[in-house]
Amino acid sequence: MPETIPADSVGLVTPQKLVYDAPIDLDCGRSLPGFEMVYETYGQLNAQKNNAILICHALSGDHHAAGYHSMEERKPGWWDTCIGPGKPIDTNRFFVVAPNNLGGCKGTTGPMSTNPDTGKAYGPDFPIVTVSDWVRSQALLADHLGIEQWAAVAGGSLGGMQALQWAIDYPDRLRHSIVIAGAPKLSAQNIGFNEIARQAIMSDPDFHEGRYYDYNTIPRRGLMIARMLGHITYLSDLSMRAKFGRELREGTINFGFDVEFQVESYLRYQGKSFVEKFDANTYLLMTKVLDYFDPAKDYDDDLAAALANSKAEFFVASFTGDWRFAPERSREIVKALVKERKNVSYSEIKAHHGHDAFLMPIDDYMAALRTYMNRVGQESDQ
Repeated sequence: MPETIPADSVGLVTPQKLVYDAPIDLDCGRSLPGFEMVYETYGQLNAQKNNAILICHALSGDHHAAGYHSMEERKPGWWDTCIGPGKPIDTNRFFVVAPNNLGGCKGTTGPMSTNPDTGKAYGPDFPIVTVSDWVRSQALLADHLGIEQWAAVAGGSLGGMQALQWAIDYPDRLRHSIVIAGAPKLSAQNIGFNEIARQAIMSDPDFHEGRYYDYNTIPRRGLMIARMLGHITYLSDLSMRAKFGRELREGTINFGFDVEFQVESYLRYQGKSFVEKFDANTYLLMTKVLDYFDPAKDYDDDLAAALANSKAEFFVASFTGDWRFAPERSREIVKALVKERKNVSYSEIKAHHGHDAFLMPIDDYMAALRTYMNRVGQESDQ
């Protein structure tokens, strides 16, 4: 809980909601009769409407990217390090829009929403969505806000994948694509991690084939294990060693299976707290979105060909300690853009923090993003 709001914070924010009451077709072949999308905005849209930045969230993120919902809130939004007055994505300059994606569990239409055909929660009947579906729904949000073209679409991890897809699907509707800690598609290892997470959830006795809402329960153990697994992959061996080492919680080995090492205690805490704020069916959906992302598949696996018609300029950043979406995955994107003679800036940041580095205020990272965003801002100022 902040005693006072920091000067470089966007302050107290109130989520808003888009209600779209026409059908939207999805890549899976199904459609939704309409949807609701929760979003937040920071800063002011200028008269030319050319200073809008779309922030795309990663797997377990949501619309709350910066600031606080109340003075009782313990932490600010998930990307508060980057968004605010004087920060790299400067809200004195930009109008920032952060939506919660379809399939989410924070107010946007998803598995917890009521299925109009049954009058009950969608649960496992909610259609599988894709990054392109998200981009399509975000374009409808842009229409709603009167934004014809984003100054930039930005995101880290799964958010970076959305920024890349935007450049492919709507080449005229963004000037810059900012892809941080991203990848052109998941490796088999990454898909494997997601499958283990899904199996942990689906094998929980309280899962009830995804209809656990009807039983007034949640697959608590499975979701907790899924989050613990994911959390390890978001960090690096070096960062975990520096944070926990082999430190014992009680200073001695007890020769049992309860929590003994500090890292065990930390992971259990992370897993348990996640269960209280996230929905298991949404977690299943989001991991599938990651698995399916592969914009090159419709171009004979040629990513350069997929990006050939894009008109945006690109900023791509990676982190040396990120083994889940390692720098060579970002360089695949850069190579494809260079092949197509696109304008791309690439920063490979030395950082040991693992995949989560994109959320941290690392000096070189902040400086590189700030420099690039200053260039984006100068275009809007003209």
